[in-house]
Amino acid sequence: MIIKREDGRFYNQIRSVYLQYDVFSYADASVLFEIGKTKVLTSVTLQSTVPHFLKGQKSGWLTAEYSMLPCSTHKRTIREVNQNRRNFRGIEISRLIGRCLRCVVDLSLIPDKSIIIDCDVLQADGGTRVASITAASLALELAVKRWMEKGIIKENILKEHIAAISVGVLNDKHILDLSYVEDSQADSDFNFIFTASERLIEIQGTAEKNSLPWKEFEKLKNIALDGIKQLFLECRKFSVNVNLEKKEKKKEDRICRISKKSPLFSIGNRTEKEI
Repeated sequence: MIIKREDGRFYNQIRSVYLQYDVFSYADASVLFEIGKTKVLTSVTLQSTVPHFLKGQKSGWLTAEYSMLPCSTHKRTIREVNQNRRNFRGIEISRLIGRCLRCVVDLSLIPDKSIIIDCDVLQADGGTRVASITAASLALELAVKRWMEKGIIKENILKEHIAAISVGVLNDKHILDLSYVEDSQADSDFNFIFTASERLIEIQGTAEKNSLPWKEFEKLKNIALDGIKQLFLECRKFSVNVNLEKKEKKKEDRICRISKKSPLFSIGNRTEKEI
């Protein structure tokens, strides 16, 4: 008999994925990325400036900012601005996102320009950092295409697409894409970041309770690779009909409607007859 997890998934199955592009009108590209109950909103912008250490170096830069909204967790998270200090976890994840994306961007092709990635967690149920990396890669892919269309950049600066997934050991079972409950109870857990061609970008992880035999790590690596393939496949289903050119909305009467797929409000147009 095949035993399933609490949410009905098989051990080697990722959670359901949903994407919505161009949530923000003013960003060069934005993506609402949902995997299970985890929801991350990511945007990409390009600025004509670089950090001081790159002045005159004929190179561009890419940086990321990660934060969790106050009610993204069961217990309200205090905003950083009210703590008068940066959240160390947020700093570490921000650096991780930027580091991973810099591995696949040719910064020499955007001298004196900086790519800014903003990742905001709307709802956290495990895997927010890997969800942010995947969402950032998707948003950056669309932004790069638009910059090329507009002549802002002359050639494709994105060498590879990346995605990230979590794996772990729970009750002697090797499981893929951990929810918060699974992550909090796991004997060990790891985050894998791979390119679409299965080249490794980074691994983060630890044995929480007991040491992990090397052969067990090999199993987790293989499960992670399978999960990355599933993730790329699911994400491509949503990117087929994305418009490169963001069209201006018609000046019609507009109302807010609730999307069936997402809890966010989206803007819809209605004619006088419909109203």
